[in-house]
Amino acid sequence: MRRLKATISYDGTHFAGYQVQPGERTVQLEIESVLEKMHKGEKVRITASGRTDARVHATGQVIHFDTPLTIEPDRYKKALNVQLPRDIRVLEIEEVPNDFHARFSVSGKRYRYIWNCEEEQSPFRRHFSVETKGIQPDVEKMKEAAQYIVGTHDFSCFCAANTSVVDKVRTVYSLTFERHSDELHMVIEGNGFLYNMVRIIAGTLWEVGIGKREAVSLKEIVASKDRGKAGKTAPAHGLYLEKVFY
Repeated sequence: MRRLKATISYDGTHFAGYQVQPGERTVQLEIESVLEKMHKGEKVRITASGRTDARVHATGQVIHFDTPLTIEPDRYKKALNVQLPRDIRVLEIEEVPNDFHARFSVSGKRYRYIWNCEEEQSPFRRHFSVETKGIQPDVEKMKEAAQYIVGTHDFSCFCAANTSVVDKVRTVYSLTFERHSDELHMVIEGNGFLYNMVRIIAGTLWEVGIGKREAVSLKEIVASKDRGKAGKTAPAHGLYLEKVFY
């Protein structure tokens, strides 16, 4: 039995999320269905670095699975891509030691969040960036607020209230902003992220950028550990899982 690690990309627009859910179209279901065909009806379970929600995209999600097939990794990649729907692509496959685990071996992740600040958003970007209707935020204030998020903290304030995770201490290594034409990108790296954490951070920093709250208020919000003090959860379709580090 071999263990294969695959880096995959997907357009989350028409998925109910990554993880299998009864009666829903999911990334996991699509990949496992193709693997089952390749293994002549044998079920093959894939494990990802983590779940993504409905409409969230990935440019560098990582999965692993075990297979008895002796196909070379490059041929395996081609065989999967021929059969997968066009909104999922396998970018790379490599053989890894049997103790590699797509989730438990993770040392960090990078996410990207995208706002489109055009007066009229292109219809071709509507599923891939969040429309601001021409609002131009104060990025310097957003950068000032971001400094209170970087570091090791209990991030309860940026975690969905319905999470079952007990330990909410995480380390954010960096939080930066980039301008790409009419788009504003927030790029965040850390050793791990809580449920909805990146989207709540994005929503809160956006409120700073448009003057709804002061940059220094982020210090109090983080210290409070209170979800009610942070901003709204930003829309899912602006979020990308960009890279997983091992």
